[in-house]
Amino acid sequence: MKIYKPLLLFILPFLLYSCTTTKDVRYMQPNENLVINEEGLVPYNIPTYRVTKNDMLNLNIVTTPKGDAAQFYSALNASSSVGANTMAGGASTGGAGSQSGNSNFYFSGLKVDSKGDVNIMGIGFVKAEGRTIEDITQEIQTRVNENFVEGKSEVRLNTDGITYYILGDVETVEISGEKKAHKNTLTITEAIASNGGLNRTVDRTNVVIHRKLPEGIKIAKIDLTREDVMNSPYYWVQNGDEIFLNTRSKNLNGLGKDPIQTLTTGVSVITTAISIYLILTRL
Repeated sequence: MKIYKPLLLFILPFLLYSCTTTKDVRYMQPNENLVINEEGLVPYNIPTYRVTKNDMLNLNIVTTPKGDAAQFYSALNASSSVGANTMAGGASTGGAGSQSGNSNFYFSGLKVDSKGDVNIMGIGFVKAEGRTIEDITQEIQTRVNENFVEGKSEVRLNTDGITYYILGDVETVEISGEKKAHKNTLTITEAIASNGGLNRTVDRTNVVIHRKLPEGIKIAKIDLTREDVMNSPYYWVQNGDEIFLNTRSKNLNGLGKDPIQTLTTGVSVITTAISIYLILTRL
């Protein structure tokens, strides 16, 4: 027993430190820094997406079957069988991209070139880099109205949804990869929830986001255990975001994943230490 007591005193604090607590894994814990308005609501802090070079855009011009725009785009509209014609200056409307990306969208969409422009047949070059989708749409609509009958066409410009990437270690391999959400806004908690959530080994206090901006890549860190993360612009996922999930350092040694594993590892350490001691004392 004289041997066991020092070993227990040495190993017990290590096991307690290695254990995962609810504070480590609980999302959005109450925090006094959370900003709310006079109505008790958390204000939206959604950043406006600005187009960057090499982005792919989807342009559809909707018009009447006999409108001037329809006649001009007749070659692109040859396969249309709906009552209101849709001329694609980009990819055709339709299905979501797969995990490896939408190849149809890539080959037939509008690419923002190295100068930051898009070239639209019959309209010419339109500046895209650094501008919002709404701004570009308004300019294209104005150019269409100049060339065709005003009020007889509608310009619809979009990205191929919100494409983002999650990269984790071997413990989070199931949710790693390219993701796509066909919606206007997406929070990081929605993104994580739609991919099955995070396991206990992920450091929720150190989630790193690489955000693509026209000027370059912005690197930010957010803490998902604090509810004031909702005030951060990085709480809202933008097109092209890369989300890096880091493993807590105390889990890299195999401890802290769950109580049973921690206990099993601790018992193994004690048993090994005693065996080594007994072997050395018999020499």
